[in-house]
Amino acid sequence: MVESSEKTPVSYAQDDDKQALLARLKRVEGQVRGLQRMVEQDTYCVDVLTQISAATRALQAVALGLLEGHLNHCVVDAARQGDPAAKVKEATEAIARLVRS
Repeated sequence: MVESSEKTPVSYAQDDDKQALLARLKRVEGQVRGLQRMVEQDTYCVDVLTQISAATRALQAVALGLLEGHLNHCVVDAARQGDPAAKVKEATEAIARLVRS
């Protein structure tokens, strides 16, 4: 279970989805640790920047996975209950933050 921005507990629809996201985050963690080592070892700047780009893309993939899950479950559930406006607004704001980053 996780808490939404409204402090309401929610769960991921499928444990497989959660495990896939956690696996991706663990890979990102490894990439960031690798970046730390590269800086400590004075690795060529362009090589470090290339790895930063890869880590950024990996985090974006995690964000898109979370967004997809939110749309498929939270927004759809709100629509089924007859009031999707708040969840749609929340998703729109999240997308705007992702686009700006």
